[in-house]
Amino acid sequence: MGKSSKDKRDLYYRKAKEEGYRARSAYKLLQLNEEFHFLDNEDNLKKVVDLCAAPGSWSQVLSRKMFTESKEVDNKNKKLIAVDLQPMSPIDNVITLQADITHPKTLARILEIFGNEKADFVCSDGAPDVTGLHDLDEYVQQQLIMSALQLTTCILKQNGTFVAKIFRGRDIDMLYSQLGYLFDRVVCAKPRSSRGTSLEAFIVCLGYNPPSNWEPKLDINKSIEEFFNGCKMSQLSLSDDNDNKLPQWKDGQREIAKFMSCGGLQSFDSDATYHYDDEILSNLKDKLSLDPVQSPTNPPYKKALELKRSGKLTRAV
Repeated sequence: MGKSSKDKRDLYYRKAKEEGYRARSAYKLLQLNEEFHFLDNEDNLKKVVDLCAAPGSWSQVLSRKMFTESKEVDNKNKKLIAVDLQPMSPIDNVITLQADITHPKTLARILEIFGNEKADFVCSDGAPDVTGLHDLDEYVQQQLIMSALQLTTCILKQNGTFVAKIFRGRDIDMLYSQLGYLFDRVVCAKPRSSRGTSLEAFIVCLGYNPPSNWEPKLDINKSIEEFFNGCKMSQLSLSDDNDNKLPQWKDGQREIAKFMSCGGLQSFDSDATYHYDDEILSNLKDKLSLDPVQSPTNPPYKKALELKRSGKLTRAV
């Protein structure tokens, strides 16, 4: 989130800079919490994992929610871990791991930090670099979600909560049904800070309740299907429907997750353009350009700048 951007007219973009968040996506988690209140009970929020966390806006929200200055709240036993393949700049009260969420070593490291205790809440705001080909983007995103889900089933405690970004598409109800075997309630939510033109939404999975006879075990050499072998969700299959060619389930049942909007009409519309003379903006700070909250940790142009400053970068003749 730099000093100049084509999105600078976006109110959430500016609010994030004013309130010290590294990205506007912080408000997506905040608006989800306004609806589901999974971050409001500090006593039940002691072990938290943020997957695919870079640049860290969700970790910032979690840190501010978990670690308060109230004398009535004990922060000593609380742990917040942010995991991503990319490097992240430090965040107060956050343990950052530069690691692969699909590797068993990452699981072992998280459990070691937690003292072999399970997490209360796991979230993932990760997404692949979109291509514009919706079917491909949806497929890659679902693979990312399943990778996050594999790790989550190994570290999330009974009745815990899992939140993740999804791309809604033709076969998304397959994912809803799979999650329905692991959680008591699955809801698809669209925060008001998420642009209406975007395919993204968020699955909020409440009440982790896996089959009692199934023990998840992360193995880098096993496929997703093999990982969930023994769990009811592995029984789902795809077949062509004569009408719409939608997923069909072996038991004849299809799961349609409830869809809801989060944020309320009192929140800013992410697709609207606001002007500074509007009454709704009266509480915002000055109109001057704001400095970035966090400089890039490892920008791709860093090497080029170093070569240019040393005089080693010359134009080809």
